[in-house]
Amino acid sequence: MSVNDRALIVYETMFGNTERIARAIRDGLRQYVAADMLPVNQAPEVVPGDVRLLVVGGPTHAFSMSRLSTRQEACKQGDVVMPIEVGIRDWLDVLQSPSGRGAPQVTTFDTRIAKVRRLPGSAARSAAKLLRRRGYRMIGTSESFFVNETIGPIRDVEIDRAEHWGEQLGRLLTGSARVA
Repeated sequence: MSVNDRALIVYETMFGNTERIARAIRDGLRQYVAADMLPVNQAPEVVPGDVRLLVVGGPTHAFSMSRLSTRQEACKQGDVVMPIEVGIRDWLDVLQSPSGRGAPQVTTFDTRIAKVRRLPGSAARSAAKLLRRRGYRMIGTSESFFVNETIGPIRDVEIDRAEHWGEQLGRLLTGSARVA
């Protein structure tokens, strides 16, 4: 890795909980590598060449990544914090496949309601499956973070866990070389 390499976190959030997780992951990663985050509605269709790690995350809706219809339903439950027209699923459909040896590694995360944590289905696992099919190489495993109810709140222990996961990803990516 060169000193100019970085991580990029692309996230979808309805009520701000997934954004808080993305921020914590970014903070953990920054101990090892430069890291930025973008809401999915501002994410590029081509991953920039200096990105060595792409982290993709969003809420689990109906056992998978959200759809326009599930985002519209979310609007009925509370004020949403980002436009609902584009979600992770939509962005991944237009994301260019990686090319060449400099392709970034990827990992995924999601937020889920704690009381149904044992139910099957996960936005993170669905996104990872799609990314692998598109030719991206996974690093680590997908991770789920839990909110108390649909609109939150998310517990501080989950924020701490997300930051720790970001640190783990940073170590995997860099071979444990911390940024000075």
